[in-house]
Amino acid sequence: MVEPGSRPELRTAIEPGQWVLHPDHQEWGLGQVQSAVGPRITVNFEHRGKVLINAALVDLQIQY
Repeated sequence: MVEPGSRPELRTAIEPGQWVLHPDHQEWGLGQVQSAVGPRITVNFEHRGKVLINAALVDLQIQY
């Protein structure tokens, strides 16, 4: 049960090790998720390097 006035932690389906694409930056190539803590996702992209993504603002595309 969530206490009134408290914010439940944002959960995401993205987990370390998964491969993703950034919907607005396809030129970055595939990225591998390094860490996922709440809405903060660190991704290492092929052509951009490590980027910290706010999953509350960006809907990363999981590659299966």
